[in-house]
Amino acid sequence: MNESLHLGTLMTQQQNEIIEQAVKNERKKLLKFIRTRVANEEDASDILQDVFYQLASNRGMVDSIENMASWLYRVTRNKIIDWYRKRKPESIDTMAAFDDEDEDGYFSNLAALSSANSDNPDEVYERQLVWDTMYEALSELPEDQREVFILHELENKSFNEIAEQTGVSVNTLLSRKRYAVLHLREKLQGLYDELIYK
Repeated sequence: MNESLHLGTLMTQQQNEIIEQAVKNERKKLLKFIRTRVANEEDASDILQDVFYQLASNRGMVDSIENMASWLYRVTRNKIIDWYRKRKPESIDTMAAFDDEDEDGYFSNLAALSSANSDNPDEVYERQLVWDTMYEALSELPEDQREVFILHELENKSFNEIAEQTGVSVNTLLSRKRYAVLHLREKLQGLYDELIYK
């Protein structure tokens, strides 16, 4: 009995050391990764805490994770997507206002898909696909375009507030947002065609 208790204590100690080392090695890099995708510093810190909480919650499997950095980045990416989803699910729909070619209302259709609450496995998969594509498209944007899109669409800041915060003129911000929306439209068009006309 004592031997198994001692073995359990050693395992826990080893797992704690793995977690502590992962936090020490990856904390700054992960925070930087999050900050390039989430404009608000407090939200970025919360996401990072969620990532490390998930790591600690999976303490029993930490020694079986082959590549800790890859695992942490995958969890971080998923947490950022969850953050986007919770902030403003209808964000996709608001892009239609910047798009003269949205005759079919495909942004509205994608927004409906992305914010549906069904547990149907096909719909859950489609919803995840919309958010993965949206996240990927946002990640590809230049930082200034991504920032204005996130601040305006996901954090509900007015262009005047963003101008005051960033020191950039409203006209420049509008232009950056338009470029961001055009890029997102291009990336989401193929997904729309695949999901709506399947």
